[in-house]
Amino acid sequence: MLKYILGTLLFLSSQNAYSQNTFKATILDEETAEPIVGASVYFSNLEKGEVTDVNGNVSVTGIPDGKHQLQISYVGYETIKKSYSFPLTDDLLPLSISMHHDHEEMEEVTVTSTRSSRTIEDIPTRVEVIAGEELAEKGNMKPGDIRMLLNESTGIQTQQTSATSYNSSIRIQGLDGKYTQLMRDGLPLYSGFSGGLSLMQIAPLDLKQVEVIKGSSSTLYGGGAIAGLVNLITKEPDYEKELSFMFNGTSALGLDASSFYSKRNDKIGTTIFASYNKGTAYDPANIGLTAIPKFDRFTLNPRLFLYFNEETEMNLGVNVVTEDRLGGNMDFVNGEDVTDAYFENNETDRLSSQLNFTHQTDENSQIEIKNSINFYDRTIEVPDFTFSGRQISSFSEVNYSNFNEISEWVTGVNLWTDQFNQVEGSPNQELDFENNTLGVFAQNIWNMTEIWTLETGFRVDYHSEYGFFPLPRLSLMFEPQEELTFRLGGGLGYKTPTVFSEDAEKRQFRNIQPINTNLTDAERSLGANFDINYKKSVTDELTLSSNVLFFYTQIENPLMLRNLGSTFEFQQFDGYIDTKGAEVNMKWSYYDFKLFVGYTYSDVNTYSNGDKTTFPLVAKNRLNNVLMYEKHGNFWVGLEAYYFSPQKLNDGATGQAYWITGLMTEKTIGDHFSVFLNFENFLDTRQTAFDTIVTGDINDPEFRDIYAPVDGFVINGGVKIKL
Repeated sequence: MLKYILGTLLFLSSQNAYSQNTFKATILDEETAEPIVGASVYFSNLEKGEVTDVNGNVSVTGIPDGKHQLQISYVGYETIKKSYSFPLTDDLLPLSISMHHDHEEMEEVTVTSTRSSRTIEDIPTRVEVIAGEELAEKGNMKPGDIRMLLNESTGIQTQQTSATSYNSSIRIQGLDGKYTQLMRDGLPLYSGFSGGLSLMQIAPLDLKQVEVIKGSSSTLYGGGAIAGLVNLITKEPDYEKELSFMFNGTSALGLDASSFYSKRNDKIGTTIFASYNKGTAYDPANIGLTAIPKFDRFTLNPRLFLYFNEETEMNLGVNVVTEDRLGGNMDFVNGEDVTDAYFENNETDRLSSQLNFTHQTDENSQIEIKNSINFYDRTIEVPDFTFSGRQISSFSEVNYSNFNEISEWVTGVNLWTDQFNQVEGSPNQELDFENNTLGVFAQNIWNMTEIWTLETGFRVDYHSEYGFFPLPRLSLMFEPQEELTFRLGGGLGYKTPTVFSEDAEKRQFRNIQPINTNLTDAERSLGANFDINYKKSVTDELTLSSNVLFFYTQIENPLMLRNLGSTFEFQQFDGYIDTKGAEVNMKWSYYDFKLFVGYTYSDVNTYSNGDKTTFPLVAKNRLNNVLMYEKHGNFWVGLEAYYFSPQKLNDGATGQAYWITGLMTEKTIGDHFSVFLNFENFLDTRQTAFDTIVTGDINDPEFRDIYAPVDGFVINGGVKIKL
């Protein structure tokens, strides 16, 4: 009897083993027929899956007989869902499955700053893009402004310029913030007087992506882009309605509430962004001065999109920001009666319009018309002094583009107007000015061969005060294989003199002499960079993406603020400033883990009369580390650590090196709801903990340079709702 039972069990086990199948397939790109490396192949009902290897092949074992649901997914491609009955019939073998590009996903990494129709991988100009989940993750950390978006990128440092107002500027590759051009949808809305507080007044919820070009970008965008440009690209409406809300609170008693709506039909679309941001006076060092000021800010940005036909469309909108910001003596800011208290009060009103019209003349050509008009009113008040003024500026452009498989041309003409009228300030030191700049440009991208691409550009600007500026630019890309790309580029740039820089901002424009245009010339620059980009699938599960950038920029006749005793004056010296260094970025991906490692070396010096001086407030060595664990669309948690080497200060001292660490997480609940929590700077790194930011009495303070955080450890968390 026992032998019959054993025989039956053996027969059943052999039948079960026989019923186990192996699924083998090759996953290919539908357009190029190239294998897709790292695509996920998953049988949902069996909870079995694998990823494709370097040849696009995949093998999943242990598939029982019967009908099973298969899902194939990869970033940038449409997810495939199919059902297969096992064992597979011979007419299905061998399996070769093609994936189609997800064009909505691909649009998120289409670059607009280069005026090209090409994807980011096919452009000779090196462009960095913060988009998608990375943008959302960084937006969670500082929902009220964009400082965090930029400060955590290699080669970029947001420099705090005021201990009490919290104002900051963007430094790219160690150069002053005045050499970086900040734009919104390709329009220069933040320059001159209106550049003040801009980083602190831009909320990220309505941003689609942030594009950064390092090095001279003056061919397309004119003066001011010597160090580079940052272009903030806002969302556009889709046929599927979006209604999003974000509510955030901080342990420093800050509050952020933002909302975004978008929807389009065949002829009309709209987006509406609105936010309220509140800060409470905060002094973690207990020194009696605000590290975070008290502020209230309202933002409204509605836009209307008109789709006349398939060839013609237009969008127009307005951006309104109003804010009252008060920092200084904590007791005074909190409403107590304090005699001779030090304070800094900023009241700002920003109103700007945006218009963009495009018409496709044929399948390969397009005409575009752009315009913005900006009004900016700001009052800065400190004890015994008030500075206020109004800036009205405009930007208009007409460009024509033509593209085919071999070559692309973009040509255009644009006009800047800028007028500033001082209302209050130092006696007999009016800073009023009015100037216009007319520019004509042309740019070409040429596929010389399959592996060589050349980008050339030339621009001529005429400035009403400083004359003509010819600006050539060249970039060359060599792509010997899909995984490896070399880029070499360079060009000329310029910056017209202005009193509205971070040096004058630190002094609230008090006792600043107007610039004598007869004794000054524009600052002129020469810059070049070389980078290597490499991607590698080390194993089926482990991939590496790396980039190394070498850069050099030299600025002739730099304009520096000099102390003349009772007043300050911008003067040029016979010499130059240069910055040279390297950036290294590596991204490792292993299943649901991602490790980002970045290093920046910036050597910035001033040369005058044979003397070499280290430029202040530059961390020569910076290290960025971020480790992420992410279940796509469900949960993520990240640990970050940033190192800053010692920095030389303007008073001759040297600041200390320091680390900043953070822990961030977000959990999605259902289809419309997520919660996030961040422990920013949880080691409580503060300049006030290991150095000083002020000397003298707090009611008559002398502020030192700020080179490290002053707000310390702050917890923030909130909810996001998407309907």
